[in-house]
Formats: sequence, structure tokens, C-alpha cells
Amino acid sequence: MKVRLAIMGTLGLAAIVAQSPAPRSVWDGVYTAEQSSRGQGLYNTQCAACHGDTLGGGESAPPLAGAEFLSNWSGLTVGDLFERTRTSMPQSKPGSLSREVNADILSYILSANQFPAGKTELPHAAEVLKEIRIEASKPEPK
Repeated sequence: MKVRLAIMGTLGLAAIVAQSPAPRSVWDGVYTAEQSSRGQGLYNTQCAACHGDTLGGGESAPPLAGAEFLSNWSGLTVGDLFERTRTSMPQSKPGSLSREVNADILSYILSANQFPAGKTELPHAAEVLKEIRIEASKPEPK
């Protein structure tokens, strides 16, 4: 009886794991091209003065595109980046931008880092964004 219960429990756990969605990454098209376009305009007015027109960084602001950015954020989540940006930017008035504006700007940053656009807009809920990993290199297909 105990063996049967153990086997049933193991099979049940395997079924749950098999149904769990695969982890998402920035390579899965997590924003739309339209959202990135909105984000570019917002970036130009809210961020470019410090981070540069090409997201390359400035005297007091780190780059938001390229190898250094990817090295700093790879392995973390889009939610981590979203919360950091939402609570500390712009430097002159931290936390003043809406969640929607932050999501649009973040979609532009993802686009500038050559991550592909998809069919669904990047959400503005941190708990959902915490499920999307930033990976500098495209993962191998499974």
C-alpha cells in the first residue's frame, strides 16, 4: 500500500511538473514593436539626457544597451530591472513615471538590445515581469 501511494505521488508530481509552463526569457518576444516605438519617444524625453541618445550611458548614468548592460543584468529578471527603474528614475524625480510608461521604456531598452518583439505588450505588473529572465545569449532550443 505504501509503495502504491509513493508511486502515485511521484506520478502526480511528474504530471504537475510536465504541465508547468517553461520559464520565459527576453528571447521569447515579450513586448510589441508598437510598444517599443512608444517607449523610444518616452526614452528620448525622460532618459536620453542622462543615458544618451543611443542608450550608451553618460557621466552619471550607466549604459542601457550593449555588453556592459547585458553583463550587469544577465541572470536577473525583467521585473528586477522594472522595479529598479520604476523606483529610482528619472534621477531628478524618482518614481514619478507610471508603470505603463516604465513598461514602454523598458520595451524600448529590450529592443535596443536586439531582443525580438512579439505579439503581446510587456505587462506593467512586477510579479509577472519577475517570471521573465534576462539572458544575454539566446538559449539553445530544447
